[in-house]
Amino acid sequence: MSHYFENDKNLKSEIKELSYKYDSSFFAFYSDNGVFSKDYIDYGSRLLLESYLKNARNNIRVLDVGCGYGYLGIVIGNITNSYVDMIDVNKRAVHLTEKNIKRYKDFKGKAFISDAYENIKDKYDVIITNPPIRVGKDKVLEILENAFDHLNEDGELYFVIRKDQGALSIKKRLESTQKIEIIDRDKGYFVFKSIKL
Repeated sequence: MSHYFENDKNLKSEIKELSYKYDSSFFAFYSDNGVFSKDYIDYGSRLLLESYLKNARNNIRVLDVGCGYGYLGIVIGNITNSYVDMIDVNKRAVHLTEKNIKRYKDFKGKAFISDAYENIKDKYDVIITNPPIRVGKDKVLEILENAFDHLNEDGELYFVIRKDQGALSIKKRLESTQKIEIIDRDKGYFVFKSIKL
């Protein structure tokens, strides 16, 4: 069994197309085997995106961590006219994101390989992530705890985790260094917004 956070060169490619509508904007994404939620847009990602967009600022710099095929970052970039970098450890995911970026001529930003923040040199106004729970709690905490090293002074972190995947225990762990609020919850998913204490 190949996981979406592994680079499996032997995995057969079967490109498919997924669609998504936000207000009056239509989006389409190429997806493939070996990436997260390859057959449909994951409900947690959708809840995270739509909760974020309710009060999103325009014309800012955003980092999408664990971008998969680029759903979060591409929609945010197009709706808010923001510059969005998208990173993933999975080469196939980054390749798909690059293909998907090309479908939107006004999109500003890029996709590249990075294991968490390993290849991140810039600072951002927002980091958004549906963290890779199956990779293990240590990697999830690395992404969430180190986010503020890569955010501007008034930067914000947005993330989604399911209750049965430890959402509330992770929130409790982060509260010593971050001011966290739950901005949405549905079907067992919690969407958090966090700022540095």
